[in-house]
Amino acid sequence: MMNIYVGNLSYQSTDADVRGAFEAFGEVKSAKVIQDMATGRSKGFAFVEMADKAAGETAIEQLDNSSLNGRSIRVNEARPREPREFRPRR
Repeated sequence: MMNIYVGNLSYQSTDADVRGAFEAFGEVKSAKVIQDMATGRSKGFAFVEMADKAAGETAIEQLDNSSLNGRSIRVNEARPREPREFRPRR
């Protein structure tokens, strides 16, 4: 299993667009374009979960700096999320 970060996406890119680009390399468990909770608009990046680590590594090599919906995308292994400091609302 491998988690992949996809950045510099066109704001028009959909989950299906991202999934389609990665399916050429192997089984895609999930592909999710991250959206702003307030506006519902794409934030310009996505996360893809590939079933096979080797397929994920190949996808990263082949898709980094490639074009998707007219934008040159950045693709790399997703880093674990940093724990966020809890700040109570005032």
